[in-house]
Amino acid sequence: MNRLGRLMMIGLVAGALTACSTTQSTDNPEQQAPSDGQVTAPGEAVPQDEEGAVEHTDADHGGQSGQSDEDISEPPAAEEVPAVDEDEAPPEDYYMNSVYRIVPKEEGVDDKVVLLTFDDGPKEQAMLDSMIATLAKHDAKAIFFVNGFRVEKQPELLVQLHEAGQIIGNHSWDHIELGKATADEIDQQLEDVQTIVEETIGSSPKFFRPPFASSNDHVRQKAKEEGMLFMTWSNGSLDWDRNNQTPEAVVNNVMEQLHPGANILMHELEWTAEALDTLLTRLTDEGYTFLDPRAIDINYEPEP
Repeated sequence: MNRLGRLMMIGLVAGALTACSTTQSTDNPEQQAPSDGQVTAPGEAVPQDEEGAVEHTDADHGGQSGQSDEDISEPPAAEEVPAVDEDEAPPEDYYMNSVYRIVPKEEGVDDKVVLLTFDDGPKEQAMLDSMIATLAKHDAKAIFFVNGFRVEKQPELLVQLHEAGQIIGNHSWDHIELGKATADEIDQQLEDVQTIVEETIGSSPKFFRPPFASSNDHVRQKAKEEGMLFMTWSNGSLDWDRNNQTPEAVVNNVMEQLHPGANILMHELEWTAEALDTLLTRLTDEGYTFLDPRAIDINYEPEP
């Protein structure tokens, strides 16, 4: 069966999953309740192995390294936090600037915000349960940049993210270096994710992040044609790096680079899930709030 046929089948499965979820909610109201990167431009990196050859991994690259001895609190159990009900989208008071930072469109709007993002999912049920629960505990929304091949394997995880009120982004189908791909390959990598996400949850992504930050003019133009805002990041957790695969390192790396409008790159990884509760607590203690991605005007262009 070709990819188009598989996408059609996933649409049918997703419909069944949604119907099942609705039935369960009605019957039980209580349930309502790693490689190195060579930086080539701000926020962009080309992954390489020790021999200098390109190495594909499940995680992107970006940020700075660091360690901390601070204790990391345990993330809350998933069952302790109810799913986030659908709510009204906030006003589009922000835009993303040329270095991928989130900026208020007008004076007087709070600039001490951070954008939370997670790449390379959806992966594992237990890890996703923990992350969703922690985000709900802190009343936070994030962009989950997904790969098509992962959605195809586990569409129910995409449905879970959507029903929890989280935002879905496009991260290409196969997690390849799009900057080295042909125009036709680029088109298919982006289009197929748009299709499978829409077939699964009823709407297509409005945000796009290229794997490894590898892109070119055609990638950017195609993202725009598909109605998506192209971005890399401005704050990298380095959770993909073999030397930073601890909750302490994830927290410390993000806090070292913290700035107003930080576009924080993280991944669906075990140590990142473990770090999340402490990280969000630290960010709140520093006076930051978590930006609802829907508050970003993806079509806004500031006056020169």
